[in-house]
Amino acid sequence: MTRSILPPAPAQAPKLKSRFWPWLARGALRLSGWRLIGHFPDVPKLILIGAPHSSYWDGVWGLLMKIGLGVNISIMIKREVLDGPLGIILRPIGMIPINRSAALNVVDQMVERFNEHEQMWLGITPEGTRKKVTHWKSGFLRIAHSANVPIQPLFIDYPSKTFTLGPLVHASADHDADMVTIRAMFSPYRGKHRNAN
Repeated sequence: MTRSILPPAPAQAPKLKSRFWPWLARGALRLSGWRLIGHFPDVPKLILIGAPHSSYWDGVWGLLMKIGLGVNISIMIKREVLDGPLGIILRPIGMIPINRSAALNVVDQMVERFNEHEQMWLGITPEGTRKKVTHWKSGFLRIAHSANVPIQPLFIDYPSKTFTLGPLVHASADHDADMVTIRAMFSPYRGKHRNAN
């Protein structure tokens, strides 16, 4: 019996339009040995937070998984990147522009985007960098609380070559307490170069 590398995508998740790219991504994951453990909640809006983020490879495996699932998980990127030639490739796979010179800050831009869409899944690396950090950025908690969107923890573990889905979290007004609870979930997992805490 072969292990499934990816769970089925939930019905309410925003979907990618292509069938070819998911097929190709699943093939690449099968060859690599990486897999996703657990099941996504069947919700139309979601913030997915992944850690520990210690290598460019995290983005490679994560991108293959999101494409392989056939789910359109949006990733924030500077608007200038999407305005260039790379935009032709990056927009169809879920990259969304962030305007750092706009009147609205990044949190408000994302809350506005959630309010404008019936379906939207957003992927965020709360460490904000591949280097080891003491504090995680709280933007994902502020977006989740303001937009009333649940948070899905995603644990990256290189020793087992797995991305594991944790329990769904609903942000409260106490972001400091929420952060302590969420960060504790990630402590058993090991990135390519370090753990999350």
